[in-house]
Amino acid sequence: MRRYDVLVVGAGHGGAQAAIALRQNKFAGSIALLGDEPDPPYERPPLSKDYLAGEKTFTRLLIRPPAFWDERDVTLLPGRRVVAVDPVHRTVTTADGETIGYGEMVWATGGTPRRLSCAGADLAGIYTLRTRADADQMQGRLAGVETAVVVGGGYIGLETAAALTKLGKKVIVLEAQPRVLARVAGEALSRFFEVEHRGHGVEIRLETQVNAILGTGAVTGVQLVGGMIIPCQMVVIGIGIIPAVEPLLAAGADGGNGVEVDDRCRTSLPGIYAIGDCARHANRYAEGQRIRLESVQNAHDQAAVAARAIAGQTVSYDAVPWFWSQQYDLKLQTIGLSLGHDQAVIRGDPASRSFSVVYLKRGRIVSLDCVNAARDYIHGRSLVADGIIIDPERLADSTTSLKELAEMLR
Repeated sequence: MRRYDVLVVGAGHGGAQAAIALRQNKFAGSIALLGDEPDPPYERPPLSKDYLAGEKTFTRLLIRPPAFWDERDVTLLPGRRVVAVDPVHRTVTTADGETIGYGEMVWATGGTPRRLSCAGADLAGIYTLRTRADADQMQGRLAGVETAVVVGGGYIGLETAAALTKLGKKVIVLEAQPRVLARVAGEALSRFFEVEHRGHGVEIRLETQVNAILGTGAVTGVQLVGGMIIPCQMVVIGIGIIPAVEPLLAAGADGGNGVEVDDRCRTSLPGIYAIGDCARHANRYAEGQRIRLESVQNAHDQAAVAARAIAGQTVSYDAVPWFWSQQYDLKLQTIGLSLGHDQAVIRGDPASRSFSVVYLKRGRIVSLDCVNAARDYIHGRSLVADGIIIDPERLADSTTSLKELAEMLR
């Protein structure tokens, strides 16, 4: 049986960064990085953007060149999936029956895309967009696609819609909520992106749900609740993920919607850490609520915390959340969490396609959504971190920079 001092399960952003950070913190023991895909660790956000649109090659998505892992003495174990964890004997079992031992383990598996449960959900031509293989399969089918239906108006759905539109496809977005981005942004930003997508020819149908996928063998249409049928040749599902933590929960780890971790990213099982999309943690930017954050930033920063903890350092996770999205020529950068905000202030004119939305809660700045407004994003970080209070009328005056406004208060 192979045994490693640290076994990292999950070879995405979080897992790769955990292995990198261990070496950066002078950890000298053996490290293995186990992932369920055949490829070395690569960036996932570009899959629904540049990669799907054919604007970036896979080589440019690699987190590090293949030789890097050999140079850092990190053993890659691709094409493996852990199905069981034994926290007493500190072993894992993979889907092909292999047993691997560990001294300490970092669980960085992310999640699996949610799928539709309606009739026809297993037809050919239905895709989620989580892996390189997903994007490659979609690209391989595009030649026969005139119309694509995207189910879900979140970031993945809208980014996919933008990429498919660039490729000359007719795109229809179906969103069950009254607006797109309803879970992650305020109404002003939602309405802005709805207008932008419609201006590029995307049809957006709000408060709309799928009743069935139609076709014999392959997709020919989508039937909506109410009976309307939309003819199409491709369906893309972007309705969130299910955290991939079943083996940990079966082994006795605390959790449910993700696995519970403390401020050092430790689970309730001895010697096992969890990071990234699957880790449920207390976050001060959510007023101490226990949440999961599905972002590269969270995976990266929690990886650094877990690595330093394994290396024997005293550390705790307290990073400012940030996110980004690219749709057409619009770069959206978000800092903080707008959950529960009670006021939203717009800086700049959305019609200019360069503006910010500042979210307040009890007068304090808790988050910013910045569209083609990098300066607001950069200077807004400290305002969110410090919970600064600035008069809303001053915030709305985009002729005064956020940096200047902050300096006035210091």
